[in-house]
Amino acid sequence: MKICCIGAGYVGGPTMAMIARKAPAIEVRVVDMNAARIAAWNSDTLPIYEPGLDEVVRQCRGKNLFFSTDVIASIQAADIIFVAVNTPTKTYGVGAGRAADLRFIESVARTIAEVSTTPKIIVEKSTIPVKTAETIKDILAANTRGIKFAVLSNPEFLAEGTAVADLEMPDRVLIGGERTPEGEAAIKTLVDVYAHWVPRDRIVTTNLWSSELSKLVANAFLAQRISSINSISALCEATGADVDEVAGAIGRDSRIGPKFLKASVGFGGSCFQKDILNLVYLCEHFGLPEVASYWESVVKMNDWQKHRFASRIVRSLFNTVADKKIAVLGFAFKKDTNDTRESAAISVVRDLLAEQARVVVYDPKVPADEIRRDVLEGKENARLTIATSAAEAVAGAHAFAVVTEWDEFRKLDFEKVYASMVKPAFVFDGRNILDLAKLRALGFRAHGIGK
Repeated sequence: MKICCIGAGYVGGPTMAMIARKAPAIEVRVVDMNAARIAAWNSDTLPIYEPGLDEVVRQCRGKNLFFSTDVIASIQAADIIFVAVNTPTKTYGVGAGRAADLRFIESVARTIAEVSTTPKIIVEKSTIPVKTAETIKDILAANTRGIKFAVLSNPEFLAEGTAVADLEMPDRVLIGGERTPEGEAAIKTLVDVYAHWVPRDRIVTTNLWSSELSKLVANAFLAQRISSINSISALCEATGADVDEVAGAIGRDSRIGPKFLKASVGFGGSCFQKDILNLVYLCEHFGLPEVASYWESVVKMNDWQKHRFASRIVRSLFNTVADKKIAVLGFAFKKDTNDTRESAAISVVRDLLAEQARVVVYDPKVPADEIRRDVLEGKENARLTIATSAAEAVAGAHAFAVVTEWDEFRKLDFEKVYASMVKPAFVFDGRNILDLAKLRALGFRAHGIGK
């Protein structure tokens, strides 16, 4: 069997590497038009940082795992084609700001229809709106060679930072297909690929539309829990309650559970906001404005939490941060990844710059040029600088804020940090990973989320 994956990003690269590792008899090719990205996959410095991914790629690359820009030849040779291209939120036209931009999905479908010479199974791996499979099927069916295609939905449920573990031991693998003899045969083929290492009882099969919707709903439910506990964090600060104690208490209720009840400066990443806005657009499209409003409030609460964190910094520093040095520790949206999409740090840094602060950012994995690009969007601002270490960032600062929960920030020598800062020295823990009592004992004015 030969598998081709179109799209060498956060989903396609790790997923295909794991399939190649677990199914050595299958030839796996990952293709992308971005030559620089493919060159990085073929180098010792992969384009994405994910713990354990280097080892998996090294074990398989050049044996049954290949990275290439030869899209057409790879499509023609493949039995199964995974589509893992980007589906960003539209910035123009109907549905701008909510609907998914499917131009890349459509382009890939047209290419497959044009160049294929044999029947193929097409697998939607990108996060896409419900009924996208209908569009793909229509385009494929219009091919002039009479070639038969089966379309499946196989959404990813990876958490960045733990993607390799999630792929190796998934909670479930979801495969949706048409309930026809051809569709059932295609489903069985893909089930057999995952069954090389995933127990059969963890491989769930549904119809196409249930599979597509399940991805959006799963992310919406997870994000809703984060926004819910973040809303309570504000109440905790106002009343003197501790949000971690509240979360611990309610999390012991088996009907609620403890996961995704960690208060923070806000969620980020490539999925949560995009998928919720997509869900909002779908609800509006199908005439469900109340449902749309409910889910949109999850995003609004998340945005408010980011701005609230920056406002708290300003208020605590005597209502002005103008010309004060503020160190922002962490820029990736979560630890153990270099992904900055929708990172809370972007909003926090922009808010502080708008207050005329001198902001110094440090992140162990995100390059300086990417930080500048995300924050400034091509503009110039001399008040933003990038440090090469946490110690450099905090030296001479009036305050530092932890915005990404990197483990190294827990291990800082806080006595030295305190000595290097302007007094009074402020700490704002946006991830609740620091011991605030110990920091206060050293002399810091320390603040957490919901504390």
